[in-house]
Amino acid sequence: MATPVKVYGPPLSTAVCRVLACLLEKDVEFQLISLNMAKGDHKKPDFLKIQPFGQVPAFQDEKISLFESRAICRYVCENYPEKGNKGLFGTNPLAKASIDQWLEAEGQSFNPPSSALLFQLALAPRMNIKQDEVVIKQNEEKLAKVLDVYEKRLGESRFLAGDEFSLADLSHLPNAHYLVNATDRGEILTSRDNVGRWWGEISNRDSWKKVVDMQKQQHSP
Repeated sequence: MATPVKVYGPPLSTAVCRVLACLLEKDVEFQLISLNMAKGDHKKPDFLKIQPFGQVPAFQDEKISLFESRAICRYVCENYPEKGNKGLFGTNPLAKASIDQWLEAEGQSFNPPSSALLFQLALAPRMNIKQDEVVIKQNEEKLAKVLDVYEKRLGESRFLAGDEFSLADLSHLPNAHYLVNATDRGEILTSRDNVGRWWGEISNRDSWKKVVDMQKQQHSP
């Protein structure tokens, strides 16, 4: 029997839950190894051997070690092509390229402003850090421009890379989930007809519901 892959980090982490959603979509058995970030588990020498930057997630598949959530997701799809959702990262060069371009859009265009908003709106108050209204406004405007592009694209196809759910859509789930559920700015997604329809569909996938259940077993972010 195959040894389960190992994922290190808390499921409340956006990067960790991206990997967990991918593993669940692909029906790849995994072991989630929790780290006490407050106590500095992610900075200990043994962990730094598999994640040299001391961040989460880290990932092991027998003797292979990887870090960076999007790279891990690509690996899982390529290494387990016959498991679970076989088309998650495409089945031909054009499909893979289409998915990859929207994965890049997520990492380069969607993630920066959405992460900045999550920090300002959800995390700063809990850390007793004063919210920066200028930063909030700037990143709302940046994210709105990105979502305007998505709105047009999602009027042409059911999902970002075509008519099938893919890694490109999955990669948006973590930040979008917190924007909708942990801030008062969720309407930036839900108020757009096509983006709202898309969000409703991808957030109701069984794989993501399982991730949310795992998060609920932890403390609230």
